[in-house]
Amino acid sequence: MKIKCVLIDDEPLAIKVLQNYFTNFTDFEVIGTFNNSLEALDFINSTPVDAVFLDINMPMMTGFELISLIENKTKVIITTAFREFAAESYDLDVLDYLVKPIPLPRFIKCINKITTEYNLKNNIKIETTKGDSHIFIKVDKKMMKINIEEILFVEGMKEYIKVVTPDKTYITHKSLTSLSEELPADRFLRIHKSYVIALNKVKSIEGNRVQIQSYNIPIGRNYSKEVKNKILE
Repeated sequence: MKIKCVLIDDEPLAIKVLQNYFTNFTDFEVIGTFNNSLEALDFINSTPVDAVFLDINMPMMTGFELISLIENKTKVIITTAFREFAAESYDLDVLDYLVKPIPLPRFIKCINKITTEYNLKNNIKIETTKGDSHIFIKVDKKMMKINIEEILFVEGMKEYIKVVTPDKTYITHKSLTSLSEELPADRFLRIHKSYVIALNKVKSIEGNRVQIQSYNIPIGRNYSKEVKNKILE
């Protein structure tokens, strides 16, 4: 079953950008786009919708006014060129606040939030051991879905990172810090300025190296104590 989304914005280009982003995510479906708040409200209150991407500055009715009139528990994501309304929006229990122009990596984080909320609402259990939990990375202009459970380690290479799985290695233009923030902190650990590893994939630890399958990965001097405490605990 797909996660149904609605896009509301009086700027056609803003809607077009989001539509293009959504083409990379097969679990999502855009079922409506609106530049009129009243038409959007009528649709949302009469149609099952999982997530609404909503601009604040809309004619006839502001985004905040529209939120107050939504009758169901649809998750709302604010999209705006203004940062100053963030605090007010969270008082309305919005799921996320995206500032235009919306970078794709930031959009992906939002997608992950929506997926998590959708699974909780529908009592869908995420069995990470079966590889249902995932991240998306951009490889050769294509968004690739990678199951978190399959990741052995991630290696930073200046402006790029290498995500290594048992069957394949993916290279993408992204920082190691940025990707590590998308991984579960209780299952992944940074052991070197250039490496983040999956704790449950460690085969052995000897001296200043850990072994994961056939890979010997160095432990940075500044990370040594935390690494050994985490792995040997």
